[in-house]
Parts: sequence; C-alpha cells; structure tokens
Amino acid sequence: MNIYGINDIGELIKDNSYVGRGIVIGKSEDGKKAVTAYFIMGRSQNSRNRIFTKKDDVLFTEPFDASKVEDPSLIIYAALRKYENKIIVTNGDQTDTIYEGLKNGISFHESLKTREFEPDAPNFTPRISGILNFDDAGFNYEMSILKSADEKGSACNRYTFAYPSLPGLGHFIHTYVCDGNPIPTFQGEPERVAIPNDIDAFTNTLWDALNADNKISLYVSYTDIDTMAEETRLINKNK
Repeated sequence: MNIYGINDIGELIKDNSYVGRGIVIGKSEDGKKAVTAYFIMGRSQNSRNRIFTKKDDVLFTEPFDASKVEDPSLIIYAALRKYENKIIVTNGDQTDTIYEGLKNGISFHESLKTREFEPDAPNFTPRISGILNFDDAGFNYEMSILKSADEKGSACNRYTFAYPSLPGLGHFIHTYVCDGNPIPTFQGEPERVAIPNDIDAFTNTLWDALNADNKISLYVSYTDIDTMAEETRLINKNK
C-alpha cells in the first residue's frame, strides 16, 4: 500500500486481541457528516467493569457494578464533551483539561502540555486525544498522543497531528500496538481509514472487529456539518 492508501478499519483490528482504547475522526464519504468514534477495551476485572453513558451531550465512562470498583482513577472520566464549535474526545480526564483550557483561551495543543502519559507502570499507557473544530468552511481536526520516552517513564514525548477533513477519510489512533506484558504503545502516525456514509455500517464494522473477550464499549457520532444535527450509536457489552 502507498502512503495515500486508505484502510478498512475492520481489517486493521480484527485479528488484534488488544488495541486498547481508540479514537477515530473523519468525514463521511458524501462529505456531509463529521464522524467521531471512541471505544474502550479491558483485560482486568476493574477495566471490564464499565459502561458508556451519555448525559447532557457529555459521554462518560461509569462503573457497571459499583461494588466491584477497585481503582476509579484512570477508568472513570468524561470521554467526549463539546465546547462552543468544538468536539473534544479523549481516553482520560484530559478531556476536562482541554475543555477548561479552551474556556480560558488556551489551545488544544497548549492545554495538553500540562499532561503526560498515564502513571500505570510498567505500561505507561499513552493519553490519546482529538478535537473537531467547526467553522463556515466545514471542519478540521487534530489528534494527539502523549507517550513515555522510555521504559522507565522518565520523560514524555508529545505528538500532535492536524488534518483538513476530506470526504471518506478518517484517522485512527489507539493506545497499544497489540497485547503484551508490558503492552507496546502505539507507534507512528494515526492510521488512515475509510469512513462510510452509513453510521450503522461503520458502527457494526468497528464493534464486530474488536476482540470479543476484551471489548467493552463503543460510541459513534455522525454530525451534520451544515446543521450540527447529530446521530449517535452507543454499544455496551455490559447490559
């Protein structure tokens, strides 16, 4: 495949038992919808004991069974929220860091300079984040990953990627390459993936491709670029 190739996201992840948490941002093939997807996976009982809930336009991770929560610090957070003409999506409480930064005139990139990877040695899970910026011309988006510079967690590497929105194209970033001990962190640029017009087709492709044992929850949003009307899908393995 050349550098301009576009992947089927289902084919990318179907044989990978653990890609961790993942963010997809892009534009539908017809050019009419801004698309956002976020999923979580888990290996431990504590991680698997979660569901997504939507309250007042904010997507939260919450315990499925509160009596079984061992450590809520890295697994319970607002994953997606809106500020004015922007949509923020992340894999941790840096959602709130970005939100508060925007309220104070601080950019997505600058806000994340106050954060680093998760303190979960030896994995040092990356913090992955995305933002959609809507304007009269449509929208553009940025993605970020904050990851450990070495196996000791002694420093943080910071990468930000900025994209125009192009019909049928999205970018996919996830926390891990695959399963392992420690788990190898995501490498390189966000992967180019195809974004169809059909929200159900995209949702089903993602959910069906995620490992059956480790997948937990998935949220997908298609936002009309002209009207900002939103269509969403939410799937929780725990019901």
